[in-house]
Amino acid sequence: MILSQLPTLGTGLGFRQPFKSDLFLNRQQVDFLEIVAEHYLDSPWHKQQELELLAAHFPIIPHAINLSLGSAEGLDVDYLRKLAALVKQLNPPWWSEHICFTQAGGVDIGHLSPLPYTQEAVEVVCRNIAEVRRWIDMPFIVENITYMVTLPGAEMTEAQFLAEIVERADCGLLLDVTNLHTNAVNHGYNIDDFLNQLPLERIVQLHFVGGHWHDGVLIDSHSQSTPVEVWQLMDKVVAQVPVKGIVLERDENLPLFSELVGELQQAREIGRSHQRWG
Repeated sequence: MILSQLPTLGTGLGFRQPFKSDLFLNRQQVDFLEIVAEHYLDSPWHKQQELELLAAHFPIIPHAINLSLGSAEGLDVDYLRKLAALVKQLNPPWWSEHICFTQAGGVDIGHLSPLPYTQEAVEVVCRNIAEVRRWIDMPFIVENITYMVTLPGAEMTEAQFLAEIVERADCGLLLDVTNLHTNAVNHGYNIDDFLNQLPLERIVQLHFVGGHWHDGVLIDSHSQSTPVEVWQLMDKVVAQVPVKGIVLERDENLPLFSELVGELQQAREIGRSHQRWG
């Protein structure tokens, strides 16, 4: 996959229904939208209508959360069929999922769970991505997640694990800079070392937002404005990488839309300062 040929979208927003009206009042401030794919699978008529309205006014990137690329038993074909239909309907420049598992033994575990950093897990993820490609023939990027515990038996670092997957599966990377910051704080690793182990040229998109502290642990709750450390990390990455898009992912404690616009503008200026877009 020739990632450099993907279009540059700019700064986008993870669409959430509560701010739909404000979004259309501020259309010029949002370059594109990222939707949670599952909100539009088996969806009622009014959700399909909403999706058509959004797609008529913004480029749309589908972001899936329940594909479970790390499931050793393989993928849910019924789910994959529905996801493929959605992606085909939207015809996006790329689409995304997480490097994790959400199902085990046929049970949906309800959250994004980390994988052991082993060669076996790399094989599983790459095999599942190959299956996804048989259904969805569009550029695919995968995201790093946050995790509370590090699974035992690691044969490589998290960054090496991500690198091996995107290189072997020939896909792009959705680098969530908030997740990277959160994991570095909670697990005590060096962000520069992490970035040095990644194939930076494979980074297509970034996610950013703020979380909150609880009992000395930084929680990736998507509930606060973006902290200065994440802005600094974003600047560091954008300085090195010709990213195609940066997305604000706010889910909880939604502020006035003007605050979201302010964060988008700050991200846009970071891109401009490194000549990533006009």
